[in-house]
Amino acid sequence: SSPAALPSAPGRQTFASPFALPPGQRSAAMFNARKKILKDKGAAPTELEEEVAKALFDIEVSPSSDIKADLRDVYISSAQDLEVKNRIALVVHVPFRVWKTVRKIQGRLIRELEKKFNKKHVVLVANRTILDKNFRRKGLQVRPRSRTLTSVHESILEDVVGPTEIFGKRTRIGVDGSKLLKVVLDPKDKDKENVETKLATYAAVYKKLTNKEAVFQFPEV
Repeated sequence: SSPAALPSAPGRQTFASPFALPPGQRSAAMFNARKKILKDKGAAPTELEEEVAKALFDIEVSPSSDIKADLRDVYISSAQDLEVKNRIALVVHVPFRVWKTVRKIQGRLIRELEKKFNKKHVVLVANRTILDKNFRRKGLQVRPRSRTLTSVHESILEDVVGPTEIFGKRTRIGVDGSKLLKVVLDPKDKDKENVETKLATYAAVYKKLTNKEAVFQFPEV
């Protein structure tokens, strides 16, 4: 059923969120929102994960949303807040099998979620499995390259900055042997969607997910 219409100015219809409905309808909306979360082995979702699921469902049923059709098949596996300087980053993991759809709408979905989670930077990342060198014990003859540590970390890097493209990268090794990855982003995206304000967020999220240090920047003119 479609969301209830609210009274408004003549000739204009405003739609209520499914979460501002009477208790009976609200519980149905909550049930639908829970379908947007798929936890491992039936683990209970956190309050934050339920909020993200509600937000996804809200966007999906919004009459004005241009990504609602794509969102029908999208659900999350986890969500967590990460403190970055004076801001919170919301890191949302989605199952790898729906990542192709998310990637297609990544910029618009981030924009919609950031409207709902005011002042948070939203980062969308696919779940990927790293196979270590003992992969034969799991009955595999060959380890796919996409499952190696290096490849998974490269993919996480692309997810974190998406939809902005990576223009170039290089590793700088310090005198103490420490490594720092310098990531240069596509200059055409410099003025888009406050990307410049997100550079510290990208570094913090990448460090959290890979335990590797990285700095993100645009090419110097």
